[in-house]
Amino acid sequence: MELTLLGTGAPEGLPRPDCPCAACASARGEFARAATALLVDGVLLLDLTPGAAFAAARAGHTLSGVRQVLLSHPHYGPALEHPAGLPASGRVPDGRELALLSGHRVRALPMDAPGTGYEVTGPDGQRLLYLPPGAGPAGLDHPVPYDMVVADIAGRPDALARLRAAGAVTATTDLIAVHLGHDAPTGPELHRRLASAGARAVPDGTTLVVGEYHEVPDVPRRTLVLGGARSGKSVEAERRLESFPGVVYVATGGSREHDPEWAARVTAHRERRPGAWRTEETCDLVPLLDEDGPALLIDCLSLWLTDAMDQVEAWDDAKWAAGGSRALHQRVDALVEAVRQTRRTVVAVSNEVGSGVVPATASGRRFRDELGRLNTAFAMECEQVLLVVAGQPQVLRG
Repeated sequence: MELTLLGTGAPEGLPRPDCPCAACASARGEFARAATALLVDGVLLLDLTPGAAFAAARAGHTLSGVRQVLLSHPHYGPALEHPAGLPASGRVPDGRELALLSGHRVRALPMDAPGTGYEVTGPDGQRLLYLPPGAGPAGLDHPVPYDMVVADIAGRPDALARLRAAGAVTATTDLIAVHLGHDAPTGPELHRRLASAGARAVPDGTTLVVGEYHEVPDVPRRTLVLGGARSGKSVEAERRLESFPGVVYVATGGSREHDPEWAARVTAHRERRPGAWRTEETCDLVPLLDEDGPALLIDCLSLWLTDAMDQVEAWDDAKWAAGGSRALHQRVDALVEAVRQTRRTVVAVSNEVGSGVVPATASGRRFRDELGRLNTAFAMECEQVLLVVAGQPQVLRG
């Protein structure tokens, strides 16, 4: 089954007309995207967009053989233009199946937002799932893995997590991001973020073969995200796992009674995390890393180090010299070894230190030095290391 993406952008396209934002200003040339539309084997058109015939011609195809046009979402604005000879467009009711003379079968899936998802099975059995913009499946009763999923992965990573949890997406599923608008990152950052979800984006006019082997982007198994205060490092870490189900969020800060500012921080973190994530408030990281299970998000190593230094009384100069240093380094070594041996996907957050004011106290300088050493040792065990500055992730490794 051959699939040609006549467009890969949001319904308004990219850039949006008259939009002055930085993303639209930079969406030129290969980064410009028309509204998403899919041509399947030249006989099925999913979503009718302005200039569809010209888009097909640019991709080396024609719409003359199209026998069915299906819409996946409400189309606002001007009335749809139907090129001459193209069948009238329509939508299949949820749960119904449409059989084409070409041997293709199209089944409509209910969505959790306005629109219809389409499961397309080719004459030779290849299976394609196409989801409308801003939507995810409301339920899946056929958890057989798809060969390809074409969806709003940048805008609805939680929908991808739901598909993974149901077994509809596996490590061999080709994940294609479409409906890309100015809210999605542009340029290399788009491809880096999609790769962290095991997905990819392709230019308008690309033709793909459903079921054909394609090297799926490797999802880094261990990632360290560094950054300064309020740099956006925690948000970046959460983004890297929001397309995976059952994530365990490890909060190393614990609970602080009678501290409203801390409570507000914790509440803000919880509210932006997916509801399906589970939270563990602990600094005992080694057992979590040793056991099998879903992905871990550890936030953060600097608070883990604070607790470890508390445990060995490292703040006292005399106790530090008398054995506290050795005891702390043993704890760090055990954590680093657990990261080296873990079979789980891990994303850890830590503060980058040493670029600001030199601490005025010996204990403050001790913490700064030990956190720098911990970050260095932890990073050595990670396939990918990022530094977040002003919300902009910079890849240091991977």
